[in-house]
Amino acid sequence: MQNSLLNETNLEILDSLAEGVYIIDKEFIIQFVNEAAENITGIKREDVIGKLCKNFCMSERCQLGCPIAEVIKTGKNIIDLESTLQKYDGELIPVKLNAALIKNNAGTPIGGIISFRHFSNHVDIKTYLQKHQNFFGIIGKSKAMHNIYQSINEIAKSNATVLITGETGVGKELVANAIKETSPRRDKVYVKVNCAVFSENLLGSELYGHVKGAFTDAVRDRMGRFEYADSGTILLDEIGEMPLVMQTQLLRVIQEGTFERLGESITRRVNVRIIASTNKNLTEEIKKKKFRQDLFYRLNVIPIHIPPLRERKEDISPLANYFLNKFAELYKRKIDSISDEAMDALMQYDWPGNIRELENAIEYSFIRSKREDTICICCLPPEIRMNFDCNKKLNFKEIEKDEKIQTLLSLLKQNNWNKTKVAEILGVNRSTIHRQIKSIK
Repeated sequence: MQNSLLNETNLEILDSLAEGVYIIDKEFIIQFVNEAAENITGIKREDVIGKLCKNFCMSERCQLGCPIAEVIKTGKNIIDLESTLQKYDGELIPVKLNAALIKNNAGTPIGGIISFRHFSNHVDIKTYLQKHQNFFGIIGKSKAMHNIYQSINEIAKSNATVLITGETGVGKELVANAIKETSPRRDKVYVKVNCAVFSENLLGSELYGHVKGAFTDAVRDRMGRFEYADSGTILLDEIGEMPLVMQTQLLRVIQEGTFERLGESITRRVNVRIIASTNKNLTEEIKKKKFRQDLFYRLNVIPIHIPPLRERKEDISPLANYFLNKFAELYKRKIDSISDEAMDALMQYDWPGNIRELENAIEYSFIRSKREDTICICCLPPEIRMNFDCNKKLNFKEIEKDEKIQTLLSLLKQNNWNKTKVAEILGVNRSTIHRQIKSIK
C-alpha cells in the first residue's frame, strides 16, 4: 500500500511546496509528510509516519469529521476548510485544509492527500491590500456595496439571524465573515457548513452529531457543528439546498435552541448565532414546496442581498486591481497594472460567474502574460477579449522548458494540486499537465 501511494505522487515536488502535505492510506495510516508540514506543526515526520493520522494533525476536525472520511462519503473534494491544528507544544494554529482521494488505475480509492496552510501565510497580502478600497476583505465602492457596509455596521451589536442572498460568486461568504468579525461573538468559534454537499443523513450528523450505532458507519459518538459552535456563530451556506426534513429540525434549533444527536433521546441546548446564505430565490422555493415558509421568516430577520457584478460595474476596476496585487504577491512577479484596453474589455463583459469569474480571469491573464509590468488585452480569456486579434498570442507549448516548469509548479502550488484547473488556466489538456509533471526530474 505504501509504495502504490507514494509512486503515484512526485514526492520531490510535494516536498518543495509551501503548504503542508500529508498522505494517508485507506486505514488512515500516515505514509508521507512533507517539509512544510513539519515546519508548520513542529512535528517531525519520522515521529508520525506509520501512525494514525490523528496523531499528527490533532485537529478539531478529528471531532467534527475527518476530511478524508468526508470525501470518501461524498465523492467531492474539500477546498479551503477552515480548521485548527495543534502544534507539538500544544498551541492551536488556524489553518485552511484541502482534501482529495488518491485512486489506483482501476479508480478504486486507496488513500487520501491533505494539504493545509497557516492563515499567517496570507497576513502580508491582507496587510498590503488593506490600503485599498475594502471593508473586512470585501472590495467595492459602488452605492450598493456601501449600503451593505452600512447594514453590517448597523447590526454590529446584534445577535439576530441574518439571511444573505445573491448569485453564485458574488461574495456571500465574505459578507458573512464581516458580520461575524463585527459582532459581539467575534472572538468565539465560527463554524461553516455547506448544506449542498451532504446527503440528508450525513447533514443531520454533521449539524447535530450522532451516537455510536445510530447508523451503519457510526462507530463512535460524534459532536455536531451546532454543539461545537455553542456561544459562537454558524454559517449555513446554500441553505436553499437543505432537505425539508432537516428544515424542520433547524426551525426547532432557531426557536428553542435545542436538538438531539442522531440516535439519542437526550435534549441538548445551544446558544448559536445563525447566518444563512443562498443563491436561490427562497420565495420561489416556497411556492414549489421546497422550502418552509416559517423557516424563511425565522431566517430572514436581517436580509442582505448582494447584487451581481454586472449591476455594479464601478466595482470591476478595484476588484481587478485587488486580484492583480494578490497574484503579484503570490507569484512573486512585478506586474502591477492593467492596460486601458484590457480594462475596457473587463468593463464591457457581463460576468455571469461574478467576482469568482473575475478572479479566475485575472489569474489566467497574470500567468499568460510575458510582460513584467502590465496585463494587456491579449492575455485575457478568449470569451472576455471577444474578437480582439492579438499578435502576441501566448502558447504554453512554446514556453522555454525552465520557464514552463516554474510556471507549472507555481500554478499547481496555488491551485491545491488541481491539474484540471491548471490545465484550464494554461489552455491545454489535462494529459499535457500530467506529462509535464512526469518529465520533471
